[in-house]
Amino acid sequence: MQNRTHTCNELRMANVGEHVQISGWMENVREVSASLAFVIVRDFYGTTQVVIENEEQMKQIKALNKESTISVTGVVRERDSKNNKIPTGDIEIVPEKIEVLGRCRHNELPFQINRSTEADETLRLKYRYLDLRNPEVKKNIIMRCNVVSALRAAMNDHGFLEITTPILTASSPEGARDYLVPARKHPGMFYALPQAPQQFKQLLMTSGFDRYFQIAPCFRDEDARGDRSPGEFYQLDMEMAFASQEDVFAVLEDVLPPIFAKYGTYNTASSAPFKRIPYLESMDRYGSDKPDLRIDLELTDVTELIGGCGFGPFEGNVVKAVVVSDMTATRKQIDKLCADVEVVSGNKAFWFKVDEKGEIAGGIAKFVKPQEAEVIAALGLKPNTFVGLTAGKKLAAQKTAGVLRKMLVDLCPNHIDKEKYEFCWIVDFPMYEMGEESGELEFCHNPFSMPNGGLEILKKAQAGEVDPLSITAFQYDLVCNGVELSSGAVRNHDPEIMIEAFKMVRLGEEDVKAKFPAMYNAFTYGAPPHAGIAPGVDRMVMLLAGAETIREVIPFPMNKNAQDVMMGAPGYVEQKQLDELHIACVPVETN
Repeated sequence: MQNRTHTCNELRMANVGEHVQISGWMENVREVSASLAFVIVRDFYGTTQVVIENEEQMKQIKALNKESTISVTGVVRERDSKNNKIPTGDIEIVPEKIEVLGRCRHNELPFQINRSTEADETLRLKYRYLDLRNPEVKKNIIMRCNVVSALRAAMNDHGFLEITTPILTASSPEGARDYLVPARKHPGMFYALPQAPQQFKQLLMTSGFDRYFQIAPCFRDEDARGDRSPGEFYQLDMEMAFASQEDVFAVLEDVLPPIFAKYGTYNTASSAPFKRIPYLESMDRYGSDKPDLRIDLELTDVTELIGGCGFGPFEGNVVKAVVVSDMTATRKQIDKLCADVEVVSGNKAFWFKVDEKGEIAGGIAKFVKPQEAEVIAALGLKPNTFVGLTAGKKLAAQKTAGVLRKMLVDLCPNHIDKEKYEFCWIVDFPMYEMGEESGELEFCHNPFSMPNGGLEILKKAQAGEVDPLSITAFQYDLVCNGVELSSGAVRNHDPEIMIEAFKMVRLGEEDVKAKFPAMYNAFTYGAPPHAGIAPGVDRMVMLLAGAETIREVIPFPMNKNAQDVMMGAPGYVEQKQLDELHIACVPVETN
């Protein structure tokens, strides 16, 4: 190998006496005297100690800043003081020659390399190339590479072909904002970066390909979250012809558990079949459509039991409860919990408890006290039991209780088994919902999904025989530890059913043809039933690594404001570039 015979993680006692060459970054220098020092050299693979024993080499080393790259040629010998914390801790190199390969010209680094994760995130992202030198940061990227390789191998073993789809395409309404690219040769027209290869993979099914996949880049102009990177992300995109929902489930239930068991922080992962939980049931039991099943707490509907107790916020509303046994939290901790729930959900949480005497106390106890015996019996309450309560319209009460359920485990860690990966499928999503802003019927999940009941159920809904909000679709989410890994669906491959589905949201046949011309036309030439899904690679690796944010598993992530502070993107361009693209920048008017 160029500039080395061995890596910095290779040499052992068996190499003692050998003449070797290593290369890497000068991580640290510990001076003992004017002619004795210990130098740690680090490369991608590990570290090796080099011992300096003469003044000439000492001068050479002292003239270098940390993180300079050097090449050391010398003889391996056994160390007097061994370090059993590293693989090369039994040996050291006595150098004959030290060559500077790349000088670090900065006396002070932005942060200490091996403690870069403690630095401010903006600083880490600006100097990401230094941050990635930290072995703890680097291992996440290595894991990502290994996971992607394992996913590819598994998909190939299941008979899927890896096919790449276009990056420059047409804008289409897929839920998030598009990134637009001006077309130089077509003034006033734009390409869009794909939010997902959705239409292309369905077109592949109509083209006669049976099983498709790719590690697909997707681009969405949306805000960052802990589990979502702004700008771009990658997903294991897959589609199957002549396939049902269960066919898709069977593939991922075979592909994912071994990868999670091998690469995950935890050794236990759900085995097939994963739990199937209908959407409405999930909301009712867990207050979320992405439930963390490691938590053993569930929601209870107590509307009939205490909804009429005289407490104002309960009147005329649905009331949900989360019952927690053996809770010893203080009043201060409970008040903070309720405040945090309100911040996250936008709705208040309430509470009471059963004290050591077996009596209801605290919180809204005075409203519940008149029904004490009935409440304790109905909920099976024992001493030292906490009851968290939420109220509102059904969905609001459920979601607030879902937030409360998740936050309660911080106070009651005995109610969550963190040391495993718990998968589930959320199925039977509503096909339609009432838009919060429009107040009109809208697609709830994915407009390309097949309604459960097909053409017949849509016709009944149009005739007023069926409530459109009761129509479910063959849509499904894959959830792991409370994180949504993916959405998928059995596709609506029939043009007639597609048109009827869009009629429900006030879009006619011409609208469908205009918005989705290629897919609509392809379906008119005879399309096979098909289904697919696209688990997020970034989220998957985040779970496997046990990372707190998705940025920890992306080599060069953007910050929360969708900026690449390392490269200076987005940035201004020269006027001549704008002129070529027929673009004029105008000032934004502010009130």
